[in-house]
Amino acid sequence: MHAASALDSDSQRLDNQRTTSISPLLSPALLRQEHPIDAAVAKTVAQGRADTVDILDGRDDRLIVVVGPCSVHDPVAALDYARRLAEHAEGLRERLHVVMRVYFEKPRTTLGWKGLINDPDLDGGFAVNKGLRIARRLLLDISALGLPVGCEFLDPITPQFIADTVTWGSIGARTAASQVHRQLCSALSMPVGIKNSTEGDVQVAVDATKAAAAGHVFAGINADGLAALLTTSGNPDCHVILRGGAGGPNHDPASVADALERLRAAGMPERVIVDASHGNSGKDHRRQAVVVEELADRIGAGEPGIVGVMLESFLAAGRQDLTLGRAADLEYGRSITDACLDWPSTARLLDRLADVVGRR
Repeated sequence: MHAASALDSDSQRLDNQRTTSISPLLSPALLRQEHPIDAAVAKTVAQGRADTVDILDGRDDRLIVVVGPCSVHDPVAALDYARRLAEHAEGLRERLHVVMRVYFEKPRTTLGWKGLINDPDLDGGFAVNKGLRIARRLLLDISALGLPVGCEFLDPITPQFIADTVTWGSIGARTAASQVHRQLCSALSMPVGIKNSTEGDVQVAVDATKAAAAGHVFAGINADGLAALLTTSGNPDCHVILRGGAGGPNHDPASVADALERLRAAGMPERVIVDASHGNSGKDHRRQAVVVEELADRIGAGEPGIVGVMLESFLAAGRQDLTLGRAADLEYGRSITDACLDWPSTARLLDRLADVVGRR
């Protein structure tokens, strides 16, 4: 007994030099039991996924539009936005397949607020269990409006808590080359868009779609939160997102054609979604409208390969700085991460895209 205690003590000294605490995480099964999916939400998710795949595969000639806040920090404002988007999207559903961007995890280049799941109180308290509950509840509330949702997956454990509510997933520019995220994509039950790198490397996204289409075996957790080996069959519905990069935009015809040629050479379906924000707008939220107008002209003229558009949009235009612990000082409906278009501008651009899809 004494020898075992000594070994445990040695292990602790060797293993926890920089870990200050370890706290219990609720299980995915418990969260899904607390906030279950009802029949109406299940129908929205299943139909949203099927419609997305049909558009990706060319059986549906509508355009996918993923639109919403850069990241959700205020669930009340996000649901307010969702109600407006759901009402507007309903009138355009014959031409646009609108998916609301509902991002809870923010990859940071250096440091910063990591998202609602990680820090739901915006105070540096890192109440992750609370964040997971808020996130799942919001996804259910938005889906109950009949509006499909899209989420970026950053932490490979998070999908176990919310993936059953998600119509469309994305992998960000900073994680497109990650083997962990490519394996994750191979397991996800929804279509997933994978962005080119922050430097503008499109090949990394092409390689990721090919890797994700294959089966993998990797370590993760099961629904009870226990360590497990996951065996996947691969995800054929992954696709490239062109988001520009350090070298400038890549939404022009030549860049789109190059991406399609890379996909063709890799034996992958020739389809891309264009992100009007990030590098394609030069980080100027107002230029998203310029990008969309250009894309609209080209889509209306029949340019092949562009199956969707992404927009960063919220109730109010621009962005604001967050001071941790001062959430009450924030302006309602304005982003605390990347700057966004306001709602009226977004509605006009949705109408514009629907118009050209109807005429092409």
